[in-house]
Amino acid sequence: MALSEEAISFLEKHIPELADAAFKQAYWATLAAGNSVLVSENGSLIEVFPDGQKKFIKHLPPATTVTRGQRFKIQ
Repeated sequence: MALSEEAISFLEKHIPELADAAFKQAYWATLAAGNSVLVSENGSLIEVFPDGQKKFIKHLPPATTVTRGQRFKIQ
């Protein structure tokens, strides 16, 4: 099934909303299944348990600023 340019543009505009919804759904589904979830809160990695308890794991390094077209060599 071929999509028109207009349909593709419409879908592309909604990617951030769809991604946000997918992450929230996965978060709650994982907790509902009785498993814990790792999240980033205020620069720290936190494990969240189904009963609402939170456990500090470690501090995270600052985010890396990236500009369009920039390349990194991964070692």
